[in-house]
Amino acid sequence: MKKHIFFYILLLPILLLNGCGIYNFTGGNVGTATTFQVNYFQNYATQSPGSTFEPGMDRDFTLALQDRILNQTSLDLINNGNADLLYEGEITEYRISPMTATAQQTAAQNRLSVRVKCRFYNNTKEDADFDQSFSFFFDYPADAQLSAIKSEAHEIIFERITQDIFNASLADW
Repeated sequence: MKKHIFFYILLLPILLLNGCGIYNFTGGNVGTATTFQVNYFQNYATQSPGSTFEPGMDRDFTLALQDRILNQTSLDLINNGNADLLYEGEITEYRISPMTATAQQTAAQNRLSVRVKCRFYNNTKEDADFDQSFSFFFDYPADAQLSAIKSEAHEIIFERITQDIFNASLADW
């Protein structure tokens, strides 16, 4: 009887660990994919009415998405066009809008909004591809200059948008 109990006590952790499958601790399910590629996200924000062009944002966003995937998966980044997973798209909006007004009818708070269109292709799994827009914003006091808050705003916005793209492509919930 004691041998059976000992056997079951040893078997339980093995069964629990086996149930984890191909998921990692960050929540990404890469399946059989081993490589990914992030093509340069062009900045087409000026094509959206009321939107402005922010120099360098295309490069910064592309690098942020690459870093997100590198940090949350075991995938290898390649640039030769033969990746298992491919991300590409455009920055379609970069807009500053007044959000709240004061009693004097001036803006008390501004909002920086960024929208990115992303196309994802999974060459290892059927029906996983998508073509979707992702957006986020950063609110700041109207008396602050954009140049003073831009670095923090971009960091917060990029963190959210890249996480949303990661979740849409690899979370598989």
